[in-house]
Amino acid sequence: MHRHLDKTIKEHFDRYKQILILLGSRQTGKTTLVKKVFSDFDYLLVDNEPIRKILETYDIESYKTLFDLKNKKIIIDEIHLLSDPGRCAKIIFDQLEGVKLVITGSSSFHIKNKTGESLAGRKIDYYLFPLTLSEYLQQTNIEKFLNFKIFENILKEKNVQDRMHKFDMDTILNNILVYGQYPYIINSPRDKKYLENFVDSLIFKDIIELNLIEDKRLAKDLLRLLSLQIGNLISYSELANSLKADQRTIKRYIEIFEQSFVLFRLYPYSKNKRDEISKSAKIYFYDTGVRNALINNFSDLDLRNDKGALFENFIICELIKQNNYLNKDFKFYYWRTKQGSEIDLVLENKDILLGLEVKYKQKSINKAFKSRYTNAQVKIITSSNFY
Repeated sequence: MHRHLDKTIKEHFDRYKQILILLGSRQTGKTTLVKKVFSDFDYLLVDNEPIRKILETYDIESYKTLFDLKNKKIIIDEIHLLSDPGRCAKIIFDQLEGVKLVITGSSSFHIKNKTGESLAGRKIDYYLFPLTLSEYLQQTNIEKFLNFKIFENILKEKNVQDRMHKFDMDTILNNILVYGQYPYIINSPRDKKYLENFVDSLIFKDIIELNLIEDKRLAKDLLRLLSLQIGNLISYSELANSLKADQRTIKRYIEIFEQSFVLFRLYPYSKNKRDEISKSAKIYFYDTGVRNALINNFSDLDLRNDKGALFENFIICELIKQNNYLNKDFKFYYWRTKQGSEIDLVLENKDILLGLEVKYKQKSINKAFKSRYTNAQVKIITSSNFY
């Protein structure tokens, strides 16, 4: 079971002495990855109560009873469950000379909140997302090797051409857009019950139990409402009115969902032109299966009226994952004028400005973005040409 991060993680201690922090949602495969790559490390699971009690002492002498002092190679899994994860990691790193320390955590909000200052200069973060399409194809034995075709296609070609495949891409795309890309689906495809239970654990175990959210019902109602608005501009005031909550709470909960790898916001690309939208965010989910579980809709694509929104969500997520794994420096935006001209996704770095129209089926390209930003490339991505 290969992942794009395998090589990068494996080479970490050849390049750095800093702590390796692997972040990501529950069930993305963090434990599997670090135990595979660092098989000779002492493995400590914080969810094990005796281990947690010792780690909560924040005392190096107590810590030394947990691992091989000659080996000095340690994995601490689910460190976010500690009351002060940063303090624990700092004690080990500072007081155990030559240690190689790997830590994993599900809630980046909690870890970053507690480790921001104490681990400054002592850590390097990596992110593990749900499977990319390439990882899915490799793990289901459809493709032999991992690739970054989706990213490479949009960067290398003037026009992205329709492609033929030796496998049934339509069926694969249907399964992924409906059931998502968490590793569990490899061995248990089309498992509605798993996704429904997973959403509950994702929200309640990782977020509620960390005391980040006070109102469970509001949290779930907000997520359901947001899941119906993927790809749309969100209005905090409208969300607050619909849920009878104040805007500050709505904004804070969305930020927590974002930092916990449930969803993300896309902000507008604007160079302060008067008619360009410059503030409103769009909402997307890191996994379409999680989104569909929230609204309890696992219908096939042909029966859905949100097929285009799901495909747009999928493509943007794929590009975010690949941008991260390739260590590219693209920033992600959307573009829209007050008159309604729109580009679904804008990628920008110091060399390239790229506008992407993401449509399930072929449509004509909006020329407004190109005419306004003459240095931009504009391409259309469809279900027939994306891979």
